[in-house]
Amino acid sequence: MSAPLSIAIRGAGIVGLWQALTLARRGHKVTLTERSAERLTEACSPYAGAMLAPCCEEESAEPIVREFGERGIALWKVSYPGIVAKGSLVVAPPRDRVLLDCFARMTLGAERLDGEALAALEPELSPRFGTALYYPSEAHLNPNAALTFLFEEIEKAGVVLQLGTGEAPQADLVIDCRGLAAKDALPTLRGVRGERIVVRAPEIAIDRPVRLLHPRFPLYLVPWGEGLFMLGATVIESEDAGPATLRSALELLSAAYALDPAFGEAEILALGAGVRPAFPDNRPRIIPSRGYIYVNGLYRHGFLLAPVLAELVADYVDTGAIDPEVFVADPAQR
Repeated sequence: MSAPLSIAIRGAGIVGLWQALTLARRGHKVTLTERSAERLTEACSPYAGAMLAPCCEEESAEPIVREFGERGIALWKVSYPGIVAKGSLVVAPPRDRVLLDCFARMTLGAERLDGEALAALEPELSPRFGTALYYPSEAHLNPNAALTFLFEEIEKAGVVLQLGTGEAPQADLVIDCRGLAAKDALPTLRGVRGERIVVRAPEIAIDRPVRLLHPRFPLYLVPWGEGLFMLGATVIESEDAGPATLRSALELLSAAYALDPAFGEAEILALGAGVRPAFPDNRPRIIPSRGYIYVNGLYRHGFLLAPVLAELVADYVDTGAIDPEVFVADPAQR
């Protein structure tokens, strides 16, 4: 291991927090800066569903998401007591059963449940869905609770937190985790807008994330505990971080009602949108550049992959080890 370094990290979203915690626990002197004056920033992290679902994401994601995602879940499990490891479900209306069959072919790790097995896991779903795909190795968490926990842990680890400034102090090494704000240096970075609704429905007892496959209104539902649920689905090629649209809200709420009509009585607590940073191939990047490292492009997999990229960066800082799956040295490939 190299001698401890002074390290400045820019950006206190999920990526920056994991970088700060991992490096501080390895003995480095870490300062974390955030341009927002608030701990839970207006960046995309608080808008995440925080599903740790490498198997389900395999349906549309690069293989690296599954490969690194399993390690990501393991790192969350040993670090965060609030993780819920009950697996996840994928369902489809009877008329769209072909979508479920296609999803099963495109992913690994699923167990096909009949109505009786589904009722044993989620009784509220079985009357409307006679079958489901169950991914037992997956997990989820409440993003706001997890972010708050990470802020507390970095302080315990000795990280200096500087809010209200986007500039990094003088340090041996700077790690840039600003997401889309780093686009001036990473020109191929793009924004992908995601909208979500948070509702309170204490009468609904669904314990694990559920994806509803639908040709028009796909939905994912994530239980956050204490009767709170996050409804999300939209993936829009846009860098507009403005309010969610009426159309998206109608689609999300309609899909939630189709999943369980009891959501018709839910209270809407929050409706908003975040913009996820992504490269053209939707793969994350670690880009070292003479005393400066960019960690970016986690797309919709921030909570899943952030601890893994933090571990890889720490290994690089300590030993020079490079994982060719994510390290990019050629600026033209950024």
